[in-house]
Amino acid sequence: MKYMKSKMPVPRRIALVAHDHRKGDMIDWVKNHMKKLTRHTLYATGTTGKLLEEDLHVKIIRLKSGPLGGDQQLGALITEQEIDMMIFFWDPLEPQPHDPDVKALLRLAVVWNIPCASNQSTADFLISSPLFEGEYNRWVPDYSAYMNRSVDH
Repeated sequence: MKYMKSKMPVPRRIALVAHDHRKGDMIDWVKNHMKKLTRHTLYATGTTGKLLEEDLHVKIIRLKSGPLGGDQQLGALITEQEIDMMIFFWDPLEPQPHDPDVKALLRLAVVWNIPCASNQSTADFLISSPLFEGEYNRWVPDYSAYMNRSVDH
């Protein structure tokens, strides 16, 4: 695999996602890190974004609710390199009706090499890193050979 360096913009474009049983945890986490987070552009899927706006009066770019396509919208933003990192408090103990979308979203975060936290501890490490607000050149996989491969009919 070949990689290209891509300068991560400041302010960062941060996606915030939380399953139903983790939304309170997300609100608490954002509240604890409000000063740092509000310097960046925040995206969230439907209900999580609505709760963050209402409870914390934070400016959020809201997507659809996850089960209604919000996970897919966010995945598209990741593939277009419009999201720099994702904080996704998912609930591994509760079955999700849109589980394939959730797995696809997490897969895209790995495919495009964006920092992704799936729990509070990892999110704390990300936000406390000097790379969170400093200059960072991310290694983006170069998929041009894959995209330009010949396809047999």
